[in-house]
Amino acid sequence: MMAQYVEIKAANADSLLFYRMGDFYELFFEDAEIASRALGIVLTKRGKHLGQDIPMCGVPIERADDYLQRLIGLGHRVAVCEQMEDPAEAKKRGAKAVVRRDVVRLVTPGTITEERLLEPARASLLVAVARRKVSDDEHAYGIAAVDITTGVFQVVETARAGLGPTLARLEPREIVLADTLHDDPDLAGVWREIGAPLYPLPRDGLDAASAERRLKETFGVATLDAFGAFTRAEIAAAGTVLAYVERTQIAARPALRPPAREDASGSLVIDAATRANLELTRTLSGERAGSLLAAIDRTLTPGGGRLLAERLAGPLTDIAAIRARQDAVARLVEDTLLRDRLRERLASTPDMSRALGRLALDRGGPRDLAAVRDGLAAAKGIAALLGEAGDLPAEIEAACRALRDLDPVLEARLAQTLADELPLSKRDGGFVAQGIDAALDEARALGSDSRRFIAGLQARYAEETGCRTLRIKHNAMLGYYLEVPAAFGEELLRGPLKGDYIHRQTMSDAMRFTTLELGELERAIASASERAVAIELSIFTDLAAMLAAERPTILAAGDALSAIDVAASLADLASERAWSRPKVDDSLAFLVEDGRHPVVEAALAREGKPFIANACDLSGENAGAIAVITGPNMGGKSTYLRQNALVVVLAQMGAFVPASRAHVGVCDRLFSRVGAADDLARGRSTFMVEMVETAAILNQATRRSLVILDEIGRGTATFDGLSIAWAAIEHLHEDNRCRALFATHFHELTRLTERFARIDTLTLKVAEHAGQVIFLHEVVKGAADRSYGLQVAKLAGLPLSVVARAGEILAELERTEREHPRAARLDDLPLFAAPVRRAPAPAPPQPARDALREVLGALDPDEMTPKEALEALYALKAAAKVGAS
Repeated sequence: MMAQYVEIKAANADSLLFYRMGDFYELFFEDAEIASRALGIVLTKRGKHLGQDIPMCGVPIERADDYLQRLIGLGHRVAVCEQMEDPAEAKKRGAKAVVRRDVVRLVTPGTITEERLLEPARASLLVAVARRKVSDDEHAYGIAAVDITTGVFQVVETARAGLGPTLARLEPREIVLADTLHDDPDLAGVWREIGAPLYPLPRDGLDAASAERRLKETFGVATLDAFGAFTRAEIAAAGTVLAYVERTQIAARPALRPPAREDASGSLVIDAATRANLELTRTLSGERAGSLLAAIDRTLTPGGGRLLAERLAGPLTDIAAIRARQDAVARLVEDTLLRDRLRERLASTPDMSRALGRLALDRGGPRDLAAVRDGLAAAKGIAALLGEAGDLPAEIEAACRALRDLDPVLEARLAQTLADELPLSKRDGGFVAQGIDAALDEARALGSDSRRFIAGLQARYAEETGCRTLRIKHNAMLGYYLEVPAAFGEELLRGPLKGDYIHRQTMSDAMRFTTLELGELERAIASASERAVAIELSIFTDLAAMLAAERPTILAAGDALSAIDVAASLADLASERAWSRPKVDDSLAFLVEDGRHPVVEAALAREGKPFIANACDLSGENAGAIAVITGPNMGGKSTYLRQNALVVVLAQMGAFVPASRAHVGVCDRLFSRVGAADDLARGRSTFMVEMVETAAILNQATRRSLVILDEIGRGTATFDGLSIAWAAIEHLHEDNRCRALFATHFHELTRLTERFARIDTLTLKVAEHAGQVIFLHEVVKGAADRSYGLQVAKLAGLPLSVVARAGEILAELERTEREHPRAARLDDLPLFAAPVRRAPAPAPPQPARDALREVLGALDPDEMTPKEALEALYALKAAAKVGAS
């Protein structure tokens, strides 16, 4: 057995081997040590190899999914090795014969199909990347994305600059690629940024010619022309992903849809850093909760959830397509009754697409058949609702047609065939309803009601022989037999029935017989359960084949239900939160009235607090306006930046937006540089990461882009940072000429309005009361007069002695600035030709500072803890020394 294990393991060296032994999957040697640590299970030993104990651990078959999920989550790959024959069959070959085993599939992050291991509302994409040279200094990158759980198959080609954003949009579970791409140092940053597991394949066999041949064989066509015109890079990527699917699924073949080509320019380009900063589908900590997706997701079906996530990740640039989606949402905003009735039906709609995916791979069960049955029933009901609704928007009408195309026989047969209570596994039996198959009913009756059959046979034999005391009995040695008194038995041996009744055994007072009929009944009873399961498996196969034949139609219906679900959920969201339909066109306008941040607004609503809405206008006289935003920390600058970027995302995905009115000229790219983070693994400081992201924006932003930048230049010395921030704004204004929001604490930058026509200044209002700062979160025109850093530091809990000392230092610095203005030094540089704010001309003499009174004025005894009170005493003592000096 261990020789067999070693041989199978050698063929799957890059995977943990789940080796089937009875009711357990066992792991040996290094695999056992790895799994023991990863799963927290006991490491034991069994036998010896080269004189050393063989480490071993195992997991029970019925809990294998749980352990697989944890191993896959930790980045491991698992080869599942099953027993290919019954142990009894192996024994027929000899006492020492080993049960035949073989790997039936490789479980990897991108090829999971088990329902318990998948996120219902998240696509499970396996992505392949291929590269083809198009000129001496330029390459094209083909990307193929496959979801074997639903059959989705998409391909797209992009340039090097679009590789990262495209992969970030797809959010792959796993990336497969040629080893040359895997090892290319120029692409290392892309792989690291995306963060998905990589699996390199040898380059041999991944060329475009081999890939095209593999595609044709997979879909049984002589040419790919019927699917569209694909580039060589796209074909190479598609062939690579199919090669990996074949390798991991072994003999099973997922029922993939024909490859669909995407236009790389058809969606809003958002790079990975911007997606992370805006927390579109995941927060910075990697959680779904707290993201924009979580805040807007009111879908009721798994397919609808996946489609919503896909649309949010890839907003459109096609105005007609955007407006078509808006029309669907608008209709369901207006027709509350239709929306509510649709959502009531959708709430009971299961995941037909993934159920079909498991059935195609022969990993489905009775509950997958039931999922299709219930999905078809829901589709029928929704089609009827929409048929009564009158004129419908194009998107909903197209969905309705797909629902009407379903064959009603499918749902009827499934409903008739399947029982009310269904087991998880088809091999458990009991999922076919009574009365569907006579042979099945008989087999079940034999297995569950054998006593009734025996009693009926006994009564017939008693009447036939004339022996009222005839009994049918059973024991382990003889099985079933007839028992009659000894005297009557002698008559049977000599009488006319002697040929029908076969003598088995003579007792002192009784004789035992059998009949051919009783022997057949015995065998039937013994095998009744097996025969029942076999019949049910045959029926299951027939039903699965029936659904496979109608797979394209059923998948189209599933897509239609998802589209209706998304439209209804967005309409429900817009109706409840008073969101409005944005005007989207090909202008360079950007106007938002009463805009709100959807995630923050939802969080505040749960606490019963209002969100302060704000306007934003970047249209400018010649379009491409830049707003320089100043104001205190915690005043709401970052929220304001993000909420306007999210308006673009929501508008271009076809949703309504959190504003009373919005006008968005379609953006081609969205860039965000918000927040601070380092990248120690790559030797990059926080400032270096900031500069890399800023460089990407300045090098790639076009006139149609929207850029939001927060605190550029704050990670280095003051003059360095100010110079970089100033130059960056100039570049955005003069070279990129794009719409931008630029938040900063460099107040000198507000003077740029004097030099550039399309730059405006905004600030966040604050108020002070009783020595406390109050953030009003209201955006107004103008510039902040100070940053309120000390007040924020106090709110953060800095020791009062530190706050007091910081106040002293700030006062001294401001006094020095008044006496020796920095502006005079800045004016010597051409970059800062526009003068910064100077101290007001002749100011009246200032009274001498009373440090002790200033510290006392900052104290609030009612809010102080004992520790803070003690620290305040030290601060007073220090202030007294300053006053005395």
